Amino acid sequence: MNDIIKRNISGRKISVLFILTNILYVIMLTITIPKVMSYAGGMNLPDKMPAGYSAGYVNSLLNNLGEKGRDVYLYNQIPLDMIYPFLFGTTYCLLLAFIINKLGKKESNLFYLCYIHLFAGLFDYFENIGIIMLLVSYPDNAIILSRTTNIFSFLKSTFTTISFIILIICLIALVLKLIGSNSKIKIN
Repeated sequence: MNDIIKRNISGRKISVLFILTNILYVIMLTITIPKVMSYAGGMNLPDKMPAGYSAGYVNSLLNNLGEKGRDVYLYNQIPLDMIYPFLFGTTYCLLLAFIINKLGKKESNLFYLCYIHLFAGLFDYFENIGIIMLLVSYPDNAIILSRTTNIFSFLKSTFTTISFIILIICLIALVLKLIGSNSKIKIN
């Protein structure tokens, strides 16, 4: 896997992926999620609740959504949200690898931090599969399914947060390295 990542850390690829990832994210945030939430009676969607949710909350939400809202969730939001985790994980994994490479640490253990973005994407897929199962099985949702989906939502949020913190720290380190390099050039 390291070799695949290392072969794909070009600025052009990362730029294209970054643009596609964020266009899709903006579409979900401004179109499909608000469309689903318009049926939810003010309730948040599970994949937008990083602190988690209960099985009772899920059943109340699915009830509030009604058949039309559940269909919009399943057939409008979820298809886009099944593309997004791949784009997110790949884009930010490669972006972090690019920064780590620029720091001169591509062969260090620091490189393994790139995988955190992939884990965030993986848990997002598990969350999405759980949400699909909840939508399809409604009103016969098992409490265990809601709890399991909640665990995946929490893990997705945790890994996403950690991945952005690591990305920001590495970006700051790169900026400091570049500033240090520029000041050495001016001194000489």
